[in-house]
Amino acid sequence: MCDILVATPKATEEKVMLFAKNSDRDPNEAQILEVIPRQKHEEETVKLTYVEFPQVKETYAVILSRPWWVWGAEMGVNEFGLAIGNTAVFTREKIPDKGILGMDIVRLALERTKTSKEALHVMVEVIESYGQGGNGSYEHKLLYSNSFIIADPKEAWVLETAGKHWAAKKIETVYSISNALTIDDDWDLASESVENLARKSNFSFAKHFSDRFYTHFAHGRERRAFTYRKLKEREGEITLEYMMEILRSHRFEPYSPEKGSMRDICMHYGGLTRPSQTASSQISELGKDVHWFTGTSLPCLSIFKPISFEGGIPESETPTNRYNPKNYWWRIEKFHRLFQTNHQKYIGRFSEERDELQMEIIRRAREVKENESPAELTKWAFEREKELVEKWEKKIVEGKYSLVYGIRWKKENQKAGLR
Repeated sequence: MCDILVATPKATEEKVMLFAKNSDRDPNEAQILEVIPRQKHEEETVKLTYVEFPQVKETYAVILSRPWWVWGAEMGVNEFGLAIGNTAVFTREKIPDKGILGMDIVRLALERTKTSKEALHVMVEVIESYGQGGNGSYEHKLLYSNSFIIADPKEAWVLETAGKHWAAKKIETVYSISNALTIDDDWDLASESVENLARKSNFSFAKHFSDRFYTHFAHGRERRAFTYRKLKEREGEITLEYMMEILRSHRFEPYSPEKGSMRDICMHYGGLTRPSQTASSQISELGKDVHWFTGTSLPCLSIFKPISFEGGIPESETPTNRYNPKNYWWRIEKFHRLFQTNHQKYIGRFSEERDELQMEIIRRAREVKENESPAELTKWAFEREKELVEKWEKKIVEGKYSLVYGIRWKKENQKAGLR
């Protein structure tokens, strides 16, 4: 499950495009945060997650956040300030077990296009020519179509799909998507198949293609209503800090992980009825060329760090779905799981220190000294988050979950080799 928000220059305080996403995945599905430079290619094909695909002569530099086992990306940005993210949507169209994941489509477009409109055309060409497919989960079967937000410094689009059918709409001010189709009959562009269907009266893309059962239990409509309302409330005054606040939010406060739900934006794992957890988050200030990633789970317990193409990512061993203290995602994840055993006791004081550190990092990023390299800034931000974690690890007295919730987490920790 995922949530993506965008605010165009018309809607932001600094008149820049703001793109934001929470990537929700299975709790042990660590994400890789990486910077891949521009590259030239001699090979004719590239191996996506499941299939071979024609390669191009040159791919652009990208910053990606992706599940450890996937070729594609949940979200990312390229050297031209093009940002893209996807969400799963559940439709009545049958999705094959093998094919091109929505995450693969995200990376293909980021590596090969410069603008949102160009990316849109490449993405729909892939969807119409090859279709979508493949299992979107490492641990269980999950087949779905995709919705996307595509944004560059000047223009943003929402693209929604159902198998090979699609509709797209240009975003004028603010927009958000979750795990439910949102476009009715107000698209700007659509596949020929959708245009033919629309000749019937009262046609709605969302109503026609949505699978009611899975869409209902994913609670995407409720989360989308929440994020869209938040954006509209501050339209014209939206800031980076406000986007962080939304991505860190829960449906109800004071929050308890045991009583959370699929309606939360910062989603905490909860078992059968809440199988996902926010695995990584991104906010990009497009046009300013400043990109903020957590590279860790649970934004309410994480710090957004500035990532640049020049600065790269601090060295960390590549993760899998097994605990590894030498990997940054897992190092912080161990702390997050400890914290959640006694969340309500500590979250008030922790949030104050988290916000103080976040503002310190934002100020320093905006006032980068001429003699400080992007790599030094990024490394410093990661180190400051680690210092915060180490400080709080000494403070926390481990609590106890309720019986059922505790059994669920014990099972996940055992699968990850985390004691």
